[in-house]
Amino acid sequence: MSDVFPPRPRPATESGSPPSPEAVQRSIIETEGLSLFYGKAQALKSISLKIQEKVVTAFIGPSGCGKSTFLRCFNRMNDLIDTVRVQGQCRIGGEDILGPDVDVIELRKRVGMVFQKSNPFPKSIFENIAYGLRLHGTRDRKTLDEVVERSLRGAALWDEVKDRLHESALGLSGGQQQRLCIARAIAIRPEILLMDEPASALDPIATMKVEELILDLKKEFTIVIVTHNMQQATRISDYTAFFYIGELIEYDRTTRIFTNPQRKQTEDYVTGRFG
Repeated sequence: MSDVFPPRPRPATESGSPPSPEAVQRSIIETEGLSLFYGKAQALKSISLKIQEKVVTAFIGPSGCGKSTFLRCFNRMNDLIDTVRVQGQCRIGGEDILGPDVDVIELRKRVGMVFQKSNPFPKSIFENIAYGLRLHGTRDRKTLDEVVERSLRGAALWDEVKDRLHESALGLSGGQQQRLCIARAIAIRPEILLMDEPASALDPIATMKVEELILDLKKEFTIVIVTHNMQQATRISDYTAFFYIGELIEYDRTTRIFTNPQRKQTEDYVTGRFG
């Protein structure tokens, strides 16, 4: 598959008008010829992609097409699988993160992740957030209190839990648990937040709250989300990448992907002809 990049922004006009917002944004994630193998089976096929800073980018495509595998390249979660082999380049902030000298722990501080199924620790609400801070050396109680409150406010959860911070997180509803996991992820201030179908197990009201939260968080974080829900992609994402059988088929502004796709495979998928 050839390189797939979003259209280049137009430069300032001759009259001296300022460039569009896209023109001043920079790519924070870039892959070139990225391929991934599980043993002899190839799961990703030479993917080249640029993801802009502080936007929401959605990965869509049928099950097994490689979108979650590609997402996990950005924080090297695939390293946990013994048979995985990766070729090509993946750069974050200009640094190739696939090199043998990369500190993976530091990388995962920069690139947070929220999984499909909420996974709060069997600890209090407070400790779910403070635990990661303590691991990274924060001990001061006042600092912990401030960061816990800021993170819960950032996840639109503070007002719901401020009077029960020392109760078990497992007593929260499913939607609250997922927002707690988002609060935990943003507590250490990552640059990038990866979300692998974060609302797929939630009811419509909880899903709406998570989507509203994502739209608010993109003011501070670059967000990449995998979703099977194409309506969700249209509601929350700025750019959309369509994957099929390990290939990146098309990548463009979300409005264009869903209203005027350039490839027939994309059109067939977004109009429900397969998938």
